[in-house]
Amino acid sequence: MNLEQALIKKRDTNLIKASLAGNKKSFSKLISHYEKRVRILGMSFFKNEADCDDFVQEVFIKAFVNLSQFRGESSFPTWLTRIAYNTAVNSRKRRKEYQPISDEEKIEDTGLSPEKAEIKKITMLAVREAVKDLPEKFKICVELYFFYDNTHAQISKITGEGINTIKSHIFRAKKILREKLRGYYEE
Repeated sequence: MNLEQALIKKRDTNLIKASLAGNKKSFSKLISHYEKRVRILGMSFFKNEADCDDFVQEVFIKAFVNLSQFRGESSFPTWLTRIAYNTAVNSRKRRKEYQPISDEEKIEDTGLSPEKAEIKKITMLAVREAVKDLPEKFKICVELYFFYDNTHAQISKITGEGINTIKSHIFRAKKILREKLRGYYEE
């Protein structure tokens, strides 16, 4: 754990303790630190802002209600992401809707030349289409790993699958993506 991660963990621990002691502003600070993370995950499951807003609110209500059950065995963001993931999956089972988070619009402009920006856009469209066609169990692992920068262990905690299963899913997904995108790169 680097210094920045240690400071974030300490900050989160202090905010959790204060929240459990009844300080509502402390939980509001936790929300402000992690709302974007939850919202991005929500947008990957829902096709509109209104449903995503409801989802974010539901996740933070569940987190608040269950905050006393947070034992610190994982980081707070991992624990919160697991709540969000389970909430989204359960909601999706009810709604049967899903849109991957790998939308090119969510990638920040880095000041690329118009030609390179267009190449990046086309590449992201190809990757998005390829990821969309992955089996569901591979798709969520790939998204959590590559788009959220979660480790295998964090994905394991979020999804409830074993670490070796997560590694296998990501390995197989990369193999499928490589094959699907081979023609794209040869052009």
